[in-house]
Amino acid sequence: MKEEDREILEKFRSEETKQMAFNLLIRKYQKRVYWLIRKMVIDHDDANDLSQEVFVKVWFYLEDFRGESGLFTWIYRIATRECMAFLRKKKRRFFLPIGDVEGEMSKKIETGSDFSGDEIQKKLQLAILKLPEKQRLVFNMKYFEEITYEEMSEILGTSVGALKASYHHAVQKIQADLEKQMKS
Repeated sequence: MKEEDREILEKFRSEETKQMAFNLLIRKYQKRVYWLIRKMVIDHDDANDLSQEVFVKVWFYLEDFRGESGLFTWIYRIATRECMAFLRKKKRRFFLPIGDVEGEMSKKIETGSDFSGDEIQKKLQLAILKLPEKQRLVFNMKYFEEITYEEMSEILGTSVGALKASYHHAVQKIQADLEKQMKS
């Protein structure tokens, strides 16, 4: 575990410095957690809400954190679980198959209301959105966040080999989709 994280944990365990420690933790990880979630759910408001829910859970469970993994890894594990649960709830709530939920998120990218990239970035995001949830998560973590396979393995509870395979399949699907988009 990083020394800075160890200091945050020590401060969190003291009632006098608990709030300050949590503020440090939020400052350190908030943007990364937000963008991990945002890449999965697309919508800014949903990503904001989920980020807050993640940090509420972190607040409640941080005292139980045993330090067997890095603090970053533990927080990301909570964030990925919240993302996946959110997407499952959204499908159930609207009785939509995954394609329709993806269609809804694609519209948000295409209309630009929650997306501020150029045309190439838009095409990439649309291709990523078509991936199965787990592949999308692995791709985003590896490509955008530059998280190592070992860290991902701790976060997702999946073997490094399976993660490498997921990433490889995701890249192939994205390449095929981008080629298809360029032809049309």
